[in-house]
Amino acid sequence: MTNAKAGRDGRTRILEGALRRFSRDGVSATTLASLRAESGVSVGSFYHHFSSKEHVFGVLYADILKAYQDAFIAELSKHTDARSGIESIVAMHMSWCGEHPERARLLITERPPRRHEPGGPEVAELRRAFFRQVAAWWRPFMKEKILRPVEPTMCYVLWLGPAQEMCRLWFAGAHQPTQEEIRALGEAAWLSLKMPSA
Repeated sequence: MTNAKAGRDGRTRILEGALRRFSRDGVSATTLASLRAESGVSVGSFYHHFSSKEHVFGVLYADILKAYQDAFIAELSKHTDARSGIESIVAMHMSWCGEHPERARLLITERPPRRHEPGGPEVAELRRAFFRQVAAWWRPFMKEKILRPVEPTMCYVLWLGPAQEMCRLWFAGAHQPTQEEIRALGEAAWLSLKMPSA
């Protein structure tokens, strides 16, 4: 029992330390030695749980992505009106980033793991499942000619691209977004995604 608990604690410490270090210094600038020092684990403990720094990043990225996607879908599922759904997701995105700045910074600034890299298959599957859920919400509004028929990448860019850029400025300490600005971002997303006649 003690060994199992220690194992879980060691893995958790590594992931928590990696989040702090990656968020502060970036993945490429983080060395394995600094990652172990941040986590407070031995070499043996580290390799018991992870094979490399890239393995830690892949697991951490997938965990953070799932948490964000869960929050997104939970918010989206509350809305049966297209405009309120679009605008509320922008507000939720900004709120989530404000509540989880280290996690948000990692999602926004780091390249996701590719399919052949550690965590890549998990991230790819998370994205497939996520886009299926978003598409299921979107499709009825598209058929009713309320929302535009856009591909997932373009949908993301039009919906959350400006909010992502605002978050970059926020995390860099260049600008603190106001509630009025967040509402304006939501309105801009709606205007970008609605059909011209809606």
